[in-house]
Amino acid sequence: YYVMGDLTDPEAPGNQWRTADAWPIPATPTKLYLRASGRLDRRPPDSLEPPDVYEFDPNRPVPTRGGNNLTIDKGPMDQRPVEDRDDVILFTSDPLPEPLEVTGRIRVKLWASSTAVDTDFTATLTDVHPDGRAIHICEGIRGVTFRESLEEPTLIEPGKAYELTISLWETSMLFKAGHRIRVLITSSDFPRYDRNPNTGELPQAASKLEPAVQQIF
Repeated sequence: YYVMGDLTDPEAPGNQWRTADAWPIPATPTKLYLRASGRLDRRPPDSLEPPDVYEFDPNRPVPTRGGNNLTIDKGPMDQRPVEDRDDVILFTSDPLPEPLEVTGRIRVKLWASSTAVDTDFTATLTDVHPDGRAIHICEGIRGVTFRESLEEPTLIEPGKAYELTISLWETSMLFKAGHRIRVLITSSDFPRYDRNPNTGELPQAASKLEPAVQQIF
């Protein structure tokens, strides 16, 4: 497997091939928590921290910026062109005091609600350089109606909070000291993924697209 690193610095750790007898390799799962005011922290939030709120309008979806694609722009692209949108929520760590290797399966466990009966939530992991570049590492999406089963989707109750697990697949990345880890949360990644119309209809058969207010707890 290949351990990625900062390609702009020939002295940076990572950027090397390794071998292992099994995948995922033995590792210690590490939890980072989404906190109020855009923090990504090893400490869990307290009950007084307010949720983050945004409106997801499928008429103006967040455009795909790189990633694991075949037919559109792909690879480790800078996410800054989409980060300043009002429908994108960022959670960023402090600068790392020392290099940090992340190798294995990446999961985002999200407590979220929506005013819609069906919607999506997406998550993207990025490596934030000191100059501000936020380089795509991996991403994933979860349709809320598939939160319990991929074979039997069920609508959600508007306004009710649900726990959702978003798989960002797997990666091996060595974050350099001084860099920051960022998780980008929103509800679309188009055209990589179809826009959710927020109505309960299938995207390819939807007769209308309706905005929804999303809350991240």
